[in-house]
Amino acid sequence: MNKQVNRTRHGVANGADKAEPVLSDAEISEIISMAWDDEVAFDHIAIQTGLSEPQVIALMRRNMKPSSFRLWRKRVSGRKAKHAQKA
Repeated sequence: MNKQVNRTRHGVANGADKAEPVLSDAEISEIISMAWDDEVAFDHIAIQTGLSEPQVIALMRRNMKPSSFRLWRKRVSGRKAKHAQKA
């Protein structure tokens, strides 16, 4: 018997459940690089890729080791540099 895993605790309902474009390995690698960079805001990633912040977080969760993902989330959570300044 297969049990379905409940992933709502990971914030999937915050927009990450929207259909994401099919991405190549190179595109995924580029998005991960941008997300790791302290100088690249989530808004810039959205402009470049069309992925919202929750979608980038979901992509990072799927493509990184759990320990690496937790380290990244701890580093970027609440960081002003990851969010473009509002005029």
